[in-house]
Amino acid sequence: MSVDSFRAFLDVLENNDAVTRITDDVSWDLEASAVTMQANETDGRVPIFESVRTRESAVDARLVGDPYRGPQQRPWEWFGRAFGFPIDSGPVYYEGVIERLRDPIEPRTVPANEAPCKDVVRTGADASLLEFPWPYIHRGDGGRYATLATLVAPDPNSEWGSWSRHRAMIHDSSQASLLLLAGEQVPNRYYFEYEPADKPMPVALTIGAGPAIESTAEMWIPVGRSEVSFAGGLRTSPAELVECETNDLRVPASAEVVIEGRVLPNERLDEGPFGDYFGYMNGPRRSMPVLEVDAITHRSEPYVPFCVEGTGVGYGENSTSTFATAAGGPDATLGLRIAGFDVELAAPWPYTSRTVWVIATDRSYPGVLHELANFIFTTWGMLHIDFFVFVDSDVNPLSPRAVIEAIALHADPATDFHQFGVERMPKVPLNIYQTPDEKGSVDVGTSRTKTSKAYIDACSDDSRPPQSIGDRDARRRARELLTQAGVPEQAFEPPHTIESGR
Repeated sequence: MSVDSFRAFLDVLENNDAVTRITDDVSWDLEASAVTMQANETDGRVPIFESVRTRESAVDARLVGDPYRGPQQRPWEWFGRAFGFPIDSGPVYYEGVIERLRDPIEPRTVPANEAPCKDVVRTGADASLLEFPWPYIHRGDGGRYATLATLVAPDPNSEWGSWSRHRAMIHDSSQASLLLLAGEQVPNRYYFEYEPADKPMPVALTIGAGPAIESTAEMWIPVGRSEVSFAGGLRTSPAELVECETNDLRVPASAEVVIEGRVLPNERLDEGPFGDYFGYMNGPRRSMPVLEVDAITHRSEPYVPFCVEGTGVGYGENSTSTFATAAGGPDATLGLRIAGFDVELAAPWPYTSRTVWVIATDRSYPGVLHELANFIFTTWGMLHIDFFVFVDSDVNPLSPRAVIEAIALHADPATDFHQFGVERMPKVPLNIYQTPDEKGSVDVGTSRTKTSKAYIDACSDDSRPPQSIGDRDARRRARELLTQAGVPEQAFEPPHTIESGR
């Protein structure tokens, strides 16, 4: 059975000895994030902070540090366990997700008295953001943040609305700034429909909605399709929704916290700087749209999950990098197949999941990789991605060793490194290589300057097959002799790989 709530997901972690419950008082001010960062970098257990020191809080809330972070060697493992998939092979996990995404299930609406997120309901002036222990994550951040939040917004093509991930910087009891970057579906709706009409956009920011809903919020669901229906497919049962108190949107009934409000037209508040997914402080401070709070509902003693961005760089994982591998990868693979491309697997390069992706495919005819690159780089969901590496269909993109080997053997710097869309491609201002002046501080969140993208053709060329060294039978005999002499079998496995491959 697939889990149906965030608390059920925590049970999965606990049953697999993957959580640590910390009962000592912990501060939201850098302390909770420091513990979480250590856990991320050492591949340790997920910390649950049972007692968080606050001055303002009237809510007995608990923080959870990067709950969706998967093990470094198999980042998809907890999602696989939550959805009931095999976990030993990344490619097998991908196919399981893809199969479920092909069969979406419509949600169902439950009455408020059956929705745990309505345990406590506060509206108007009684609803205060400051009653929750939002963490101050990195020294130098612009403020306290909600970083694992699913935004529910109106969608004229779906009665269930549109769902996506956006961080929120808390300003006071009733306002937060939302990171809405043009080029994505919900921000585009705000910038090009609601704001020009001088209309506030009703939204609901949900915290702790569970792995299925938060996975599909990470995906690039086509316009007119509902993320919550694909969440039902992932969990093989309808997601349960409940009506909001102050608008017509419906939200996950089992969510830990629901913040109802409006994104105000033609108003901005500071957002950032923030220690972002590149592992550096991202700036400059910019102006972003304002969320005005109308109501807050929550479960009794809610959990407030958060992500320590920046730890999913190098050899570590966090919730964002795991979402990219375990949710974004299968979704991108399916999307490229539906678009007619012969793709075996599309996956983010481990630990740089927002900048480099690897695609296993066959170069079936001259120019096919350029066509594929053109499709990818002009797809709104790939706005963040700067580099692609194309490898043969029998190369596992989830194995860094296999990808590096493909680049070393097959990518000729003179002919196989391609710059794409020189000085014409839009870029979000979250990267590290653009200067503050190039990033700018524009109203819709894209960089002031345009950029180019690049891809590497690391597919093999039949006209120049590599020559193997040594005799296969002799190597097998040598391994047998060493094993008989007491060398363990695992000594012959490739080191430092995500998995052994196919």
